[in-house]
Amino acid sequence: MKVVKFALLILLTFTLSCKEEPAKDLPNEEISVSTFYLIRHAEKIRSNPDDADPELNQKGLGRAMHWAEIFNDVELDAIYSTNYNRTSMTAAPTSVKKNIDVQYYDPRILDIEQFKADNLNKNVLIVGHSNTTPEFVNLLIEEDKFTDIDDSENGTLFIVQIVNDIPTVTKLLFNCNCPD
Repeated sequence: MKVVKFALLILLTFTLSCKEEPAKDLPNEEISVSTFYLIRHAEKIRSNPDDADPELNQKGLGRAMHWAEIFNDVELDAIYSTNYNRTSMTAAPTSVKKNIDVQYYDPRILDIEQFKADNLNKNVLIVGHSNTTPEFVNLLIEEDKFTDIDDSENGTLFIVQIVNDIPTVTKLLFNCNCPD
């Protein structure tokens, strides 16, 4: 776990350090750097198949706390979540720890250009679902690269960085040894 956390810290330090370097090929221009951290909600209660808005199960609550630990050393400016129990509960520990209110978004009516403009030069956490998270990444990178996350996978982290309108993406997988 410490190795994974250290690797993420190194990656995030390298990613965030890009903000500080002056552009050699862009004289007299400002550099814009926006970084988006996208995760799927943690494990949900599956005992009632008719419940469209279940809460997190015990393992999911542990994973939500785990995400808060992972993002502890990351400066965040905003946190977004869909308006569902499982996504809100996943975002909550990070929101509390960072003292940042969660803003709700609807992926069905998302204006990606406005979203990028509203979050220019910010570090943003976005909590979504197995289908909306990779779709959101694809919109940010302007490429149809990622498909739905497997329903059993809750530890995927996408890091999208947009530097002067040029996106890059990194996909990481975090195992959570959280009790069931």
